[in-house]
Amino acid sequence: MLKLIHGADFHLDAPFAALSTDKARQRRAEQRQLLVRLADLVEEEQAQLVLLAGDLLDGGQTYQETVELLAHALGQLKVPVFIAPGNHDCYGPRSVYAGTFWPDNVHIFSSVGIESVELPQLNCVVHGAAFTTPQADRSPLMGFTAPADGRRHLMVLHGDVDGKGRYGPIAPADIAASNLDYLALGHVHTCSGLQKAGETWWAYPGCPEGRGFDETGDKGVLSVSLGESREDITARFVPLAGRRYEVVEVDVTGAESAAAALEDALPSAPTEDCCRLILTGQRDFPPPDLNALVAQAEPYYFSVTLRDHTRQRRALWERMREDSLTGLLLRTLKQSGPDCDLAAQFALAALENGEDPCP
Repeated sequence: MLKLIHGADFHLDAPFAALSTDKARQRRAEQRQLLVRLADLVEEEQAQLVLLAGDLLDGGQTYQETVELLAHALGQLKVPVFIAPGNHDCYGPRSVYAGTFWPDNVHIFSSVGIESVELPQLNCVVHGAAFTTPQADRSPLMGFTAPADGRRHLMVLHGDVDGKGRYGPIAPADIAASNLDYLALGHVHTCSGLQKAGETWWAYPGCPEGRGFDETGDKGVLSVSLGESREDITARFVPLAGRRYEVVEVDVTGAESAAAALEDALPSAPTEDCCRLILTGQRDFPPPDLNALVAQAEPYYFSVTLRDHTRQRRALWERMREDSLTGLLLRTLKQSGPDCDLAAQFALAALENGEDPCP
């Protein structure tokens, strides 16, 4: 049995531009604690190998303390660590990867061509490649086939399966032709779970910490176990995030006020989450005071943003006497029976701007 930890897309030192300066600084400091939790997980899982599939650093501005902590934390793992730099932290002569002293157990792939490192003690070979520029329009896996030599063949890459763009597009056919036991990928920030192309298993772990509301819910890494046969493989998602991004819809329909609807939607106790509240539905009251609602919600979250998607409830039958298509439709519906309000709502929505070709 071979057990490994597969992580990617840490994006350390991300700017967190949507937060205040102080909270953005706090979030960057909290990001660095991911490395401590990663080290703890490697020990808890008794992993023998760590594969990190790129974009460990966000690349906009990298602080020296972050690089030093990254090198120190990986050196403490006492198992082989392999890094495949991605489009945000591409390898180059002036990159932090080239300009930093890395512990002996850390191997950083530095070429767009596939490199291979043998690990006789684990009876496996780890292959990998690097982004050397921020964009790469060629599949790093194209033309590669691992030998059938009785050893496990693993690969760590940053790339985009089925992608058509400039971030290492990888065709499933190339994965199928690779003859790899496991392909550890980075770039996609959502965990894919185990996937298979041909006889090769592959996965994205997603990012271990969300940075915005396009990265909601639990985030983490994969704990992968490979048995004697290729079919004997498991990949367990392990959450690592200290905070989560969540989107909460608050339906104000039927509520006496937006504040009352929000009160019902708030958690029973404060959380560590970053929350976007979206007001929805039809209201029977004036447009809400968004600043007051944010103040109402702030004690329950690390940060709060709020969007108002509500609309004023309209009087369904007020246009019934009009000499128009709308009036005719409403009169007809009203005659159909007492339970016709919903039908009238759909009809008015369908006719919105329909009588005037130039609304």
